[in-house]
Amino acid sequence: MIYSRTPLRSDSLAWVAGSDAPEKRVVNLGFMPLTDAASLIVAATQGFAQPYGLTLNLQRQTSWSNLRDKLIEGELDAAHALYGLVYAVHLGIGGSAPVDMAVLMALAQNGQSINLSSSLKAAGVTDPEALSSRVRKSGAKLVLAQTFPTGTHALWLYYWLAAHGIHPLSDVRTLVVPPSQMVAHMRARRIDGFCAGEPWGAQAIQEDMGFTLATSQSIWPDHPEKVLGCTRGFVEEYPNTARALVMAVLEASRFIDESQENRRSTARLIAGGDYVDAPVAAIEPRFLGQYEDGLGHTWQDHHPLRFFGDGEVNAPYHSDGLWFMTQLRRWGLLREDPDYQAVAQSVQQASLYRDAATALNIPLPDSLMRNTLLMDGSRWDGSDPAAYARSFALHALADSAVRHVPC
Repeated sequence: MIYSRTPLRSDSLAWVAGSDAPEKRVVNLGFMPLTDAASLIVAATQGFAQPYGLTLNLQRQTSWSNLRDKLIEGELDAAHALYGLVYAVHLGIGGSAPVDMAVLMALAQNGQSINLSSSLKAAGVTDPEALSSRVRKSGAKLVLAQTFPTGTHALWLYYWLAAHGIHPLSDVRTLVVPPSQMVAHMRARRIDGFCAGEPWGAQAIQEDMGFTLATSQSIWPDHPEKVLGCTRGFVEEYPNTARALVMAVLEASRFIDESQENRRSTARLIAGGDYVDAPVAAIEPRFLGQYEDGLGHTWQDHHPLRFFGDGEVNAPYHSDGLWFMTQLRRWGLLREDPDYQAVAQSVQQASLYRDAATALNIPLPDSLMRNTLLMDGSRWDGSDPAAYARSFALHALADSAVRHVPC
């Protein structure tokens, strides 16, 4: 597959020469088999990295915990990562010593889903009210899977359940399953539902194993999702490489979002066995924003998975990092309030991103703090993270509720 694209600006090419040349020219780049890894796959395989003096060595991972371990150990230089995973490692959640981490840029917004089994569908559990009733009346707790204890999918699932009066730590059982194994676990009746990235929600529908109860964008329109993460040590040792990597991925992100035809081509590319390894029919519709839920409803989503949005997607907003920390605190994964602002300023690589985006003439946000209204009516603006974490009717802030998290 050969892509045609706008030639690079001459000032962009200046970054690959002289003192600005990448210190490390081959970058080991980890990813999970999910559609929101598309910008990394495109950057690595379609010629977006070479003009910046880089070769991107893609390495597909089997689980988020494996990806995390390889990042920490240096086997991976950078990776398609969960926001909460990066912050959990930085804060030492999970029993291991903290490691200074970095978010180079955001990779995607929206595009995850909460899905329930076909057996629950047959029982009439097809809306939040029916699910709440089932949880209250059932003797055996429903088992709902997410992909990593501190990851976005755990936090979207917890947020959605709590918004409907279901306590995610006591009213249901949750367990960790790699995203590509969700449908198999549902088929084997090991789980009653899951929250994961695509194409696995769509694949559950295609196999008649389940249906989509909610999308993550219905929780938070244009929410932050995956990031390009690495250790802080990588940024400090290879700053030019890190900047060049961001520039290559920004160009790939811009290309994907330029047209529906580019999206279709990308969907076909990432469906391959080396990447997502799933049918194009499961990937392409939701990649284009075309949804069906397995209950007979179809729609064109107003907040679909997106990769660029004229740069709105990619800036490492401080407020995004702050929000994920508030949810880790809300559910007792953090025993006490961290210095929220200091941590976000350390992790979010705003200066490096600004240099990369400016060289590519990509607009920068007026502020690294953004605000939004979430599904339960709460407004997030990042102004008082500690108070926000305590503001929810359902939470697990007390130390007695903190569980060991085997991340």
